[in-house]
Amino acid sequence: MPAADRPFLRLSPSAAGLAAALVTVLVWTAFIVIARASAGHGLMPLDIAFLRILGAAVVLLPWGWRLTRAPGSARSLGGLSPLPLGPTAALGVFGGVAYAMLAYAGFFFAPAAHASVLMPGSLPLWTALLAVALLGDRLTPRRIAGLVLIVAGDLIVGGSSLLHAFDGGELWKGDLLFMGAAFCWGTYAVLCRRHRVDAVRATIAIIAFAALSFLPAYALLVLAGAVPSGLGQASWGLILFQMAFQGGGSVVVSGIAFTAMVGHFGPVRSTMITALVPGLSALSAVFFLNEPLHAGLLAGLALVTGGILLGVQRQAAAAAAVPPATTKGCNA
Repeated sequence: MPAADRPFLRLSPSAAGLAAALVTVLVWTAFIVIARASAGHGLMPLDIAFLRILGAAVVLLPWGWRLTRAPGSARSLGGLSPLPLGPTAALGVFGGVAYAMLAYAGFFFAPAAHASVLMPGSLPLWTALLAVALLGDRLTPRRIAGLVLIVAGDLIVGGSSLLHAFDGGELWKGDLLFMGAAFCWGTYAVLCRRHRVDAVRATIAIIAFAALSFLPAYALLVLAGAVPSGLGQASWGLILFQMAFQGGGSVVVSGIAFTAMVGHFGPVRSTMITALVPGLSALSAVFFLNEPLHAGLLAGLALVTGGILLGVQRQAAAAAAVPPATTKGCNA
């Protein structure tokens, strides 16, 4: 049996799917709150991206090396990626480097509540549009109506900041960065579906690419003084925490759980499950970060969540009849 399937052998398929869904929702929610809190503790956005990739690489690169030792296994990047170079580079750019850079930069300009709506909330929008463009999927009227609600929710949350872009505020920068991050993750998800890669190999591939491209380039720029960095002044406790959570939690645990969830439930029902993240993370930001929960944000959350559920409600019944084996791998 493939090595990628072994982490879930001890559970039944249903239990493994539910566990993957629970882990995904909890880690995605914690990611938004912790990333926003990290923005005020001396590290720059690219510092956090650097520690995210470094922390994940400590776990995943040895794993990737082991996977590529199997006879007949695909490999690239000197045997660190278990996928061919083309898919590795494509997945690595969007799911590894670009997503991390845009997402962490966004938290330095906009609150976690905005990220709650504009990242996981708009992910179904980008995924659906990209699936139409790249995979030839078709949008049903119900799905289109759901996407319209998602766009309306995004505009309510981020529209006011964009209208004041020339008034000196910087909130709009964070909103655009969050939308860009969601676009990158949606592209990664669709590319996973195109290349039919499993949870472990997809996650290893993006980190192998990011580790060999972003890590040395950023380190050289920091050492040369070409980019601002707070790594030199940060405590070892903060550095190790960011490596453990951003790398070990947000990449290794969450990345594998997300693609395993999609492999079990299929893309439609998985989208319904991740609809919990915007509301949970926004409420967590109010509780843990003392962020305000105003009427516009509540309306945006309601529209985005309603749009996700409306867009997948009818298809969910059909998806429930499809055996999990037919949605193998990273079918996001």
